[in-house]
Amino acid sequence: MYGRAEEKNQILFLAISIILILRLVCIGAMGIMPQDAYYHFYGEHLALSYFDHPPMIAYLLRLFTTIFGKHVFALKLADSIVSFLTLLVFFRLAKCFLGMNRAWNAVLIFFSTLMLTILSLISTPDVPLLLFWTISLLMLYHAIFLERKKYWIWSGIAMGLSFDSKYTGVALLGGLTLFLIFSKKYRSLLFSRWFCLCVLLFLVTISPVIIWNVQNHFASFRFQSAGRMHSMNGIHFDLTDFAGLIGHQAAILIPVLFFSLFYFLFKFLKKSRWRFFIISQKNLFLLSFFLPLFLGFILLSFIYWIKLNWIMPAYVSGIIWVSGYISKKWIRYQVIFSAVIHIALAIELFWYPFRINSDDTWVGWPELAEQVKSIKKSYPDAFIFSADDYKTSAVLNFYVNEMVYSRNIIGKNALQFDFIGSDLNALAGRSAIFINSVNGLTDEEKNDMQSELQEYFDSISPLQPILVMKGGNPVRKFSVYLCRNYHPKK
Repeated sequence: MYGRAEEKNQILFLAISIILILRLVCIGAMGIMPQDAYYHFYGEHLALSYFDHPPMIAYLLRLFTTIFGKHVFALKLADSIVSFLTLLVFFRLAKCFLGMNRAWNAVLIFFSTLMLTILSLISTPDVPLLLFWTISLLMLYHAIFLERKKYWIWSGIAMGLSFDSKYTGVALLGGLTLFLIFSKKYRSLLFSRWFCLCVLLFLVTISPVIIWNVQNHFASFRFQSAGRMHSMNGIHFDLTDFAGLIGHQAAILIPVLFFSLFYFLFKFLKKSRWRFFIISQKNLFLLSFFLPLFLGFILLSFIYWIKLNWIMPAYVSGIIWVSGYISKKWIRYQVIFSAVIHIALAIELFWYPFRINSDDTWVGWPELAEQVKSIKKSYPDAFIFSADDYKTSAVLNFYVNEMVYSRNIIGKNALQFDFIGSDLNALAGRSAIFINSVNGLTDEEKNDMQSELQEYFDSISPLQPILVMKGGNPVRKFSVYLCRNYHPKK
């Protein structure tokens, strides 16, 4: 019996080692992602906030590139260090709710998720969000359960920093309010001066984001609220969006964990009959910061496409909660399954057997930049721009030592590129090198793009397309045009 237990522990240790080694290798070897470049572009234009998101990711990347230089490694290092800090704070938080063994189980589950790998590899606002979200829950635990009044101060600041990372941070205030409403023991705190101080400090901490939005006609708030609603084009039920959410959430959590959440939630809610007033205070706390986001986005997925990362912060308390129920056997399956997925990820990263027909890839960007630099030498007075969303423009801005413009050149909304103070009139009369990814574009869409270019330039001349090769095969293609005599529209 002892021998079998020892063998299982060795298998678990091997799986953990595989995940750790492959994660470190991927961090060191993975190329730049468009998101890395775009939020680095934020950091090169420091502001109180930004069009798509609050500023924390910009400050983080600016700090690391200032210290370590403008290198892809510096971006990945920033993500990795912050994600590691998140794991450390998560362990401290888990110990508050679980015994030491169960707390280690929670850390092991969190460590095994593909979610943590994504956070360690790709720069997004979720990287600082999860750190400050976890810190917020830890501070709130000390303030509420240990009755340490000064922690209400740190809670307000930490929740504000979560909001300064991503607007999802406002759900912390919602979860806290929900917990206090349902908690018989702590409900009186809802009317205490300490809760009011916490909210006040939250508002003070998020004031830079509010000021930026006031100065820019609430552009970011409108984009993330009314803009999202407008993109729905009316309410329609679509089971494929729901199936997509189940698929990508099962992938980032690993299916064992994801479906364990459903299983134990069903059992728990059935037993309690949804009477939150009767469940333990610690369970109520964890569920208050998990259930609203988790179930809310699942329900919304029937009428709207939910992105892979939107539910991530809910899993902080969700993983701690489910760790109180899930057995060691299933944790072992979780880790082994994760090791297999990480091996597959490493194979894709190094050998690229499955081509990604999207610009959301790490493949080909440095090669593109080198060829663009070569073309630029032939037309030194021309400026460079792209119009395939933000991705090509952002990456070229990282590699090319001059401003690369986006689709604002041809009168289209260009996200943060519209808010950096570019004077497009100063480009009037100049030629331009137009670089655009053609991945997934139809011939009709390519022709439409040429028609749009002709409205802003006197002549459009196609140049040799840029092909990115891997293993002797073309994996990406970019169209290139020389556009003469730019005349921006008034």
